[in-house]
Amino acid sequence: MKVIVDDKIPYIRGQIEQLADEVVYLTGSAISREDVRDADVLIVRTRTRCDRSLLEGSKVKLIVTATIGYDHIDTDYCESAGIRWTNCPGCNANSVCRYVHHALEATGRLNPELTVGVVGVGHVGSLVAADLEACGMKVLRCDPPRDDAHDDVEGHPFVALSTIQQEADIITFHTPLTKEGPYATYHMADEHFFCHLSHRPLIINASRGGVVDNEALLQALHDGRVADAVIDTWEGEPTINRELLQQVAIATPHIAGYSADGKANATRMSLVAVAQFLGRDFTPQIILPDAPKLTVETLRDDSERLKRWPEGFEELRGNYPVRRE
Repeated sequence: MKVIVDDKIPYIRGQIEQLADEVVYLTGSAISREDVRDADVLIVRTRTRCDRSLLEGSKVKLIVTATIGYDHIDTDYCESAGIRWTNCPGCNANSVCRYVHHALEATGRLNPELTVGVVGVGHVGSLVAADLEACGMKVLRCDPPRDDAHDDVEGHPFVALSTIQQEADIITFHTPLTKEGPYATYHMADEHFFCHLSHRPLIINASRGGVVDNEALLQALHDGRVADAVIDTWEGEPTINRELLQQVAIATPHIAGYSADGKANATRMSLVAVAQFLGRDFTPQIILPDAPKLTVETLRDDSERLKRWPEGFEELRGNYPVRRE
């Protein structure tokens, strides 16, 4: 069995070789149709677009993305082509939660007098809501799919997005990126959304870039409808809006989930997915390094580094320092 692996996925070398006959490590954004032609399994991140143009005519039967998000996978095509796929839900939820916590500290908004609207209450959003409530903040939870399914958090009913627009001093997004269906999240925060805000909130996006319309956010900042923003996930990555970059309080290169713990979780889940595909029992052996934790100071340093070198977005992301949760 041949496996193609994104060479930025950590802790996987020496592990996947125990499952595969041949392993090829490649830069995720450069994986080509020719590369995958005779591969059985792909283990990728968000930089590899897995669609017909890449996969048609190949031997690929399984795609594993070592990420929570999976909008880079054309799931409809995969289903039609008999290609299984899996992601790693919740792998870096705690890492993103800590990022949001420190971002609020860095912007002076970890304040029990403020109300937070959490949009998307899955693995990440649930942790963020619980963490901020533990800090004494009022939290409004918005999750239309869960609300419609009556899958509410005990003692914490969901509210409409309009309620968050009217009442929240901080709005943080933790949804997947979907473009179709009744719960589409693409440009959920658009010009219409920003025009109906009441409290000039801080906007945080550490979910997927397209959830927030970056041009509309920039205009809302100019118009004073939004007080400030913390952006980790951007439209058009790695080519991001330079003007928005300089306007926001905290700007980072899609690294909110980049703790060693979160990466190890994703690699572990990916390896188990491959083993299950092969019908084998396999327990990954991953030893995490000693490393510093994310702090307010390092978050500010990350932001200043990106603002000074926006063209280095991909390099800053790919070579992000090892940090623990």
